[in-house]
Amino acid sequence: MGSDKQKLVALAVVVALLGCVATICEASHGFPYPMTPREKKTIPALGLGLAFDYYKDTKCRGVEKTVRRVVKEEVDRYPGIGAGLIRLFFHDCFVEGCDASVLLKATKDNPQPEMLGIPNINSLRGFEVIDKAKDALGEECREVVSCADILAFAARDATVLLGKVKHFEMPAGRYDGKRSLASDTLPNLPPPFADVATLKAMFLEKGLNTDEMVVLSGAHTIGISHCSSFGSRINASNPSDMDPNYASELRAKCNNQPTNTVNQDFKTPDDLDRQYYQNVLDKKVLFESDAALLSSSDTEGAVKEYAEPSGKWEEKFQEAMVKMGNIGVKSKGNDAEIRKVCGSVNY
Repeated sequence: MGSDKQKLVALAVVVALLGCVATICEASHGFPYPMTPREKKTIPALGLGLAFDYYKDTKCRGVEKTVRRVVKEEVDRYPGIGAGLIRLFFHDCFVEGCDASVLLKATKDNPQPEMLGIPNINSLRGFEVIDKAKDALGEECREVVSCADILAFAARDATVLLGKVKHFEMPAGRYDGKRSLASDTLPNLPPPFADVATLKAMFLEKGLNTDEMVVLSGAHTIGISHCSSFGSRINASNPSDMDPNYASELRAKCNNQPTNTVNQDFKTPDDLDRQYYQNVLDKKVLFESDAALLSSSDTEGAVKEYAEPSGKWEEKFQEAMVKMGNIGVKSKGNDAEIRKVCGSVNY
């Protein structure tokens, strides 16, 4: 077990040194168990202290409208930032829980926060959007609305804008964490070379089942990635793992330059849609962790289901985003606060 973990960490270092850009990708993809039976649509049980319309009885009851305006302005200017916000939310929740710990910047006392962890450095985007939203709320809300809630709202709004779907409710009431360590990232963020058993286990550890893992993997339908994260696949000797024509196209685009980038979804790169699942079936996906979804009967069945134009994936993705937002929620106490500035703890 120890040697396997050391090997996983060593591989992650090599793969992620040049980083990833955009959404839930590369050194993050995400969680040996069968899928739970599909149920009728239900609202996930809310985490400690969370509630829908949490700020309605405060002087900051317009927080969601303000965040939505800021996110729309930024996404309209550059659609890729929407993918970044979704990925930022994922990377926050999977390390220390949904507590905005990923937003904390390096300081003399803590020179290596999460944002400088191998899966995150030079790859996460959207920090400035969260800061703009915090500032837009005004001084009266600076000590009322948490950065963790702003990030959750922003990821929800990016999902709606890129997915062209109806608005859905995201509960709030999260407090901001004070712990943020780069060393916590590798053990918690699934790597791009993960096999299906690893993906299932890592998601399950966060309270997300196999079906939700497949659903959230669909976020790989937006964003871009550095060639360094999948170079071994396009030069692999096993042609059955990737469509040979697709591999040839990627080799040409990467041109032996690890820092070159390509779209994660070659067909509809700016739309949060079900195209990812068809790409998996066609063996036209970038990461080993994407291709691994066909290696297990339960995940392969889910991929085939979500590739169909039924609208089921879009609904499931919204539900999974809400459930992910419940991970490790912190309440007021010694380990949490409402940050006045999202990049630093209060003093």
